[in-house]
Amino acid sequence: MAPLKITRRTLIRSTGWTATAIALARSARRPAFGEADGYRVIHARAVPAEDAGAGPDWRYDAVLPGPALRVKQGEEVKVRLVNELSVPTATHWHGVRLPNPMDGTVLTQQAVAPGASFDYRFTPPDAGTFWYHPPARTPQSRTLYGLLIVDEVQALDVDRDVALIVDHARGGFTANALAALDIPVRANERVRLRLLNAAPDRFAALRLDRHPMTVVAIDGQPAEPFVPREGRVALSPGNRLDLLVDCVLEARSSEPVVVQSEGGDIALARLVYDAGAPARPAPRADTKPLPANPLPERIDFRGAQRAELAVEGNGGALSAKPLVAVKRGRTVMLAFANRSALPHIVHLHGHSVRLLDNLDDGWKPFWLDTILCVPQQTTRVAFVADNPGRWLLSARGIGGGDETLSWFEVT
Repeated sequence: MAPLKITRRTLIRSTGWTATAIALARSARRPAFGEADGYRVIHARAVPAEDAGAGPDWRYDAVLPGPALRVKQGEEVKVRLVNELSVPTATHWHGVRLPNPMDGTVLTQQAVAPGASFDYRFTPPDAGTFWYHPPARTPQSRTLYGLLIVDEVQALDVDRDVALIVDHARGGFTANALAALDIPVRANERVRLRLLNAAPDRFAALRLDRHPMTVVAIDGQPAEPFVPREGRVALSPGNRLDLLVDCVLEARSSEPVVVQSEGGDIALARLVYDAGAPARPAPRADTKPLPANPLPERIDFRGAQRAELAVEGNGGALSAKPLVAVKRGRTVMLAFANRSALPHIVHLHGHSVRLLDNLDDGWKPFWLDTILCVPQQTTRVAFVADNPGRWLLSARGIGGGDETLSWFEVT
């Protein structure tokens, strides 16, 4: 695999941004959810590090990834976070367009003190692949994360639903915290493969050969289905992507999911075919778009409120005034000016945005909540400010640099 050049074209054409193999491959080793007052209880805990001499790792319920949460669109999420760490913490629900008090940031709640708990309660408006983690991912808290899956009301017609969480730790890339992951399949099955890049400071370039696949969702939101070029996807930190993969090989076959690393290509996971009969006489031939989420089909740029954020690092300091204050229902156009030599990742809370074209005010046919800003360029997005509250904007340089924090207000 040739070295990955991070450009906006790479992002758009490859699309990339890790299964319920989490549920399939690891569930037997996972403690069941605790329950109290109708809440699923998860504990933020420090556990001994796997490397001798290293400090403790922080994990939800002492496992990595943390418990996979799953609800159906329109159902309420009720999670009680119990803080068993020695420092305050909170949980942010990455990509979920939820009520502002539940966002888990310094703008919306006091951090949960050691020994205390906090109840998160919200109904996700969107079906899709999301995740949860502390709002600020420090070296210690980087292993505090888990997956939140919101299923469509009408179940998608697939044979398997598999999540693959890519991370990068001291030993290199992992899949669902394993050095290598086997995903069992049958011939002629269709798999929904949910990808998440949980590494805070690494891009992940993945490739799967000999398997037809179609991108159907980006950052949890349905996208116009398209075939990734040469079976490659490029994952930016924090992004998610849903693929439909058709298993067209014969029984007893296998095929690696390859990740590019500094030392060359690594088999991060494998599709491992059962020895039995095919799931059906032939692979599925049609691919339909996912059902739409309640996001606007069009964005009216007339009268849009505009602002620019320099993503050059401000030490994580929040100003007293918002970057932009806007009335509910108005269009906002934001420019993220990256004048540094490093790519930056901007995460916008409480909303999904359209990536705008460089030459005009058209937009790309997908939604994002976590945006790659390439060096020495300005990246522009637009969205309808339809979720009231004070919402965080965070930007991190990949490979170094200070964090940039800002916020916007919808009234």
